[in-house]
Amino acid sequence: MFTDPVADYLTRIRNAAMAKLRVVQIPSSNLKKEITKILFDQGYILSYKFEEDDKQGTIKIALKYHPRTKTPAIKKIQRVSTPGLRKYAGANEMPRVLNGLGIAVISTSKGVMTNKEATKLNVGGEVLCYVY
Repeated sequence: MFTDPVADYLTRIRNAAMAKLRVVQIPSSNLKKEITKILFDQGYILSYKFEEDDKQGTIKIALKYHPRTKTPAIKKIQRVSTPGLRKYAGANEMPRVLNGLGIAVISTSKGVMTNKEATKLNVGGEVLCYVY
């Protein structure tokens, strides 16, 4: 039993990218589904599929690689806020990842979104992870 499902989700993606796997299967939850949608919208993954089982369901994620060099599109995916130490950012102090080239995934009162969307909507929240 693991205590941080989001860290497990990010670690599975990181390990699959390092092992150059095409598809990774992850146990599903609503928060993981929202993070997956953001990764797809921002172009970090090729595609995804939600499969519903009896209990929990799974998320199948097709990872994206550069066609010639075969390097993964996700260079680094890092957990920021943990269950032991939550990290919050107000609307005025949103983090910039890699000077604006990466994204931070933020859990706000209006849903899970990137740091750029949160700045536009002028909302703050918990900083879940950095992706670049």
